[in-house]
Amino acid sequence: MILSAHTTHRRILCLVATGVLAVSRLSAASGAVAMANGEEFPPEKIRAYLDTLSPTDREALEKDPALLSQAVRALILQQVLFKEALAAGWDKQPEVIERLERARQGVVVESYLQTVTKLPDGYPDEAEVKKTFESKKERLVLPQQFQLAQIFVAPGGSDPSSLEKNKKRAEEISRKAHQSGADFSALAKAESDEPESAARGGEIGWLAESSLQPEIRSQVRTLTKNAVSEPIQLGDGWYLIKMLAIKESRPATQEEVQPELVRLLRAERTRLNRETYLAKLQRQTSMAVNELALTQLLKPAQP
Repeated sequence: MILSAHTTHRRILCLVATGVLAVSRLSAASGAVAMANGEEFPPEKIRAYLDTLSPTDREALEKDPALLSQAVRALILQQVLFKEALAAGWDKQPEVIERLERARQGVVVESYLQTVTKLPDGYPDEAEVKKTFESKKERLVLPQQFQLAQIFVAPGGSDPSSLEKNKKRAEEISRKAHQSGADFSALAKAESDEPESAARGGEIGWLAESSLQPEIRSQVRTLTKNAVSEPIQLGDGWYLIKMLAIKESRPATQEEVQPELVRLLRAERTRLNRETYLAKLQRQTSMAVNELALTQLLKPAQP
């Protein structure tokens, strides 16, 4: 994922090419996830944004690398637009100040509500998890997974001559990788432009099919054990993928899905706690609303 300690996962699972996010121009030593108008965005800044998302939204991004890439692009574009608005003094507009106050209240309320409805650390207990697993185990299936290695060839620049030069380099590396008896690990260490995976002989670990970019996914589906793909061009360069091993889809054990079951149970109990707390607060609050006057507010104001 984009926040993984391994640049490998960042590249293969959440590729961000040219445009607003000039990832291909980032140096390997910078540690930044993305860049916009010369400003680098370190993992901590992106992680802080992701931490504000609901569990449902985070799960959706984890399942769809393209959606995660779009979300981060939108975040960075928002930051660019925010700086432009501040330069224009837009935060001093009366209507903006009023909306900021409402937003502040919303943040305070949400933070407080999370605190007063917080679950104990020990929830759920083992019995509750086991009960949930037994009720759902027929539907709990681990997807097919692939253990992959890669060689990454960076584009080297956006000009046509650089792109053509590195395309030929990727093709030459591919030719070597497909020779009989070729040592993919040694080739990755010598040739790959992604230093972290290169140091491991190109290995990037076990990945589910759904975690891969579509272009890579279509190639991986055709690979048998120890087979190497042809160069795959994506927005940030070329990839050669080697299939190290395959785990077929199978029913999950409780141990394998326990973290997810705990997360789901905690999310459901948190929702119920919030609903209960808000219902109690409503019963304790003396409230009256003039419904007739309220409907009039929807009509245009008279000049």
